[in-house]
Amino acid sequence: MANVISDETIEYVGILSKLELSDAEKEQAKKDMGSMLDYIDKLGELNTEGVEPMSHVFPVRNVFREDIVTNGDTREELLKNAPEGKDGMFVVPKTFE
Repeated sequence: MANVISDETIEYVGILSKLELSDAEKEQAKKDMGSMLDYIDKLGELNTEGVEPMSHVFPVRNVFREDIVTNGDTREELLKNAPEGKDGMFVVPKTFE
């Protein structure tokens, strides 16, 4: 294992994450973090020459669509679902005085 995590680093990560770890949990976290860093180093050895970077796993063309009105609900039909209406509008409870 080339990457060795220090006790200070584990303490600092614990403070940042607001975790209180036992000594056994700290040792396990050090091993796990070291393994993750080793794996990242191994990925760095891959030949990525000519590989185009991607932002999505799936090809994304245009994620926006035109807004098309599909229903012809009238104001009266919409207000039928309201608990209370007045002057063609919904009545909502006051949130402040």
